Amino acid sequence: MTERSPRASDANAMYVYAVCRTEDRLPLDGVPGVARDAPVRPLPFGALTAIVQTVRAAEFTDEAWQDRLADEPELERYARAHHEVVSAVAAHAPTVPLPLATLYHGEDSARLALTKESARFHTALKRIARHAEWGVKVYAAHVPQKRESSPAEEPNAPAGPPRPGAGRAYLDRKRNLQARREQRQEDSLRVAEAVDADMNRIATASRRLRTHGPAAAGDDRRIQVLNATYLVAEHRAAELALLAQALRERTGAQIELSGPWVPYSFVGEV
Repeated sequence: MTERSPRASDANAMYVYAVCRTEDRLPLDGVPGVARDAPVRPLPFGALTAIVQTVRAAEFTDEAWQDRLADEPELERYARAHHEVVSAVAAHAPTVPLPLATLYHGEDSARLALTKESARFHTALKRIARHAEWGVKVYAAHVPQKRESSPAEEPNAPAGPPRPGAGRAYLDRKRNLQARREQRQEDSLRVAEAVDADMNRIATASRRLRTHGPAAAGDDRRIQVLNATYLVAEHRAAELALLAQALRERTGAQIELSGPWVPYSFVGEV
């Protein structure tokens, strides 16, 4: 489903947060959403329910949204508000989150467009029912790369030409250092693959994400070798935590387990 930009001349637009399948009353009271002028509410369409809110169209024109994208605190506020609505609904029913700023020109337009996507929503809801998303990050120790001094730069090097064999010894040390670095990298990648394989034995589905360098990971003493997310049945959550601990002990790697989350990564292109 593509995001829809309302016409600037429209007084209002329909903001859609998520789609779920439930006949129960949803706990939407007190959840403000991205706007303050109208409540977050359900919008039934067929056997499904969309979670929507009427917003001012002028605040979601292409120009207004581009300005918001450049304002990090404001964008974070909208993202948090969107996620709070999705989380409130997902706590009570399987929920397919829609992308931030999914809008339609009105209630009828939203209902018509969402109805056309019903089959895809049903497929996603069946996949994620009674499941949650868990994140797993694996880190290997980061060994700073030291510069190997040349024979002439050694502290106790005598004046004049280098002693015989000094150049060969220098090259041998460099080759050995490079070999050790490559071995550490290979060992770390093997650990990452082993962790991922064991996690997949518990998970219903998984996704490998781009790994981050030391600076992005917030610690220049470790390197991220696995960044993955797993769709795990609710009744296997405790098993997942025990597995993570066992893998820490077996591999010696730093393994971070986070969750449970709304399964954003496993609802597909909707």
